Amino acid sequence: MTTAERLRAEGEARGEAKGRANALVELLTIKFGTIPAGITDAIHTADPAEVRTWTTRVLTATTLDDIFA
Repeated sequence: MTTAERLRAEGEARGEAKGRANALVELLTIKFGTIPAGITDAIHTADPAEVRTWTTRVLTATTLDDIFA
């Protein structure tokens, strides 16, 4: 893999992670209303795998605590 290809792949991964985080914040806002800034910050700095886990929990959660427990 060339340096350019590696940099492109890293950029794509960061973009995908940012998109997933933004989608989670949007889903939480739709379901629960205004989300505390601390939760939004935690989502945007979390590992992508953790964001995926939280996103799937949106389907069954009744509270924000259910998602982040």
